Amino acid sequence: MNEPTAIPSPVAGRDAAQAGVPVEAVQPLPEARGVVRAQRTQSARRHLRGIRIVLNVFLALALLYTVTITRQLLIPLVLASFIGLALNPIVARCAHLGIPRWLGASVLMIGLAAAIGTGVGMLTQPALGWVHGAPTAIRSFVPKLRSIMQPLEAANRATQSLTGQVRAQQAAQPLSITAWDVVASAPKVLAGVLTVMLLVFFFLIYGDLMLRRLVEASPSFGYKRHAISIVRGIQYEVSRYILTATLINLALGAVTAGMLWLYRMPDPLLWGAVAMLANFIPYVGAIGTTAVLAVVGLLNFNDAGSAMLPALTFAGITAFEGNVVTPLIQGHRMRLSPIAILLWLLVWGWLWGIPGALLAVPMLTSAKLVAERVRGWRWFALMVQR
Repeated sequence: MNEPTAIPSPVAGRDAAQAGVPVEAVQPLPEARGVVRAQRTQSARRHLRGIRIVLNVFLALALLYTVTITRQLLIPLVLASFIGLALNPIVARCAHLGIPRWLGASVLMIGLAAAIGTGVGMLTQPALGWVHGAPTAIRSFVPKLRSIMQPLEAANRATQSLTGQVRAQQAAQPLSITAWDVVASAPKVLAGVLTVMLLVFFFLIYGDLMLRRLVEASPSFGYKRHAISIVRGIQYEVSRYILTATLINLALGAVTAGMLWLYRMPDPLLWGAVAMLANFIPYVGAIGTTAVLAVVGLLNFNDAGSAMLPALTFAGITAFEGNVVTPLIQGHRMRLSPIAILLWLLVWGWLWGIPGALLAVPMLTSAKLVAERVRGWRWFALMVQR
């Protein structure tokens, strides 16, 4: 059995030369030196990889903490950015026709503010009526729900008689919103709306100028061309997606309101607006709106068939919209994985609440479009794509 070959040190080589032994006999072989160098390089790479992973984890945690504590600042900024991207093609078209950007942006913002104000004014009174009538509605809803759930209640009573357990009935706590609550929250809401509107206005006027200045700071001409291509492509794709999604949701809300009006449901415009806003939250929004329409139907109709018809019709409309209309208009490239959507909704709903859930899918789509064009991040686009 051969003994392992030892690699002598230079001192041993010098001692061997003094003793009359040839130096070549004790010098390390080139193959051995290469193996030692490769082992050291591999070990150093493993250590660097481990350090990089730890640093990335700490960076992600720091970003989550920063996003959470600065949400009062970031939510209006992100919302204004998306609205500005959606409206920018309209202002750019006006600029191509010779209309100054500030004039086109001013007219567009005035029209948008008038439309939002009119919609809020029309829907505030029905919404407050439903909130104030919630205790009475709950008391009238429970007997109707009990008549529908009679088989389950019979099974429950049989189980209780066998086990000897008695379940206490808890009375529902009444909901009340006073005029003082509305007045007290009005300044904060108006300040938030005004902040978003001003940000959108200045984004529409100076957004292209800021991007041009950012590109001009690039070091070389080739890099500038590449940066301009990436920025313009991302801007076009994101604005197209946001504007298209908004128009689809607006059409869904209008169809829902018309369907509810045909079924003689109360306040069809209110529930159409709820369906439009909730549809920005995929899956969860449609399920929640279907449940709300089922409850409203049970409150408005006496028989279960007529009560559940609006909710079932809305479920069919949202299924057709989500599986036929949106993929046909947006294309396969804009489709996202349901798992990625649910995880993204969970994260941003946990960080920012309801605004985070509404902005989650536009942010995910924008991140996917950016990742497709930035080298080193295409894996993210492949992970979230359907």
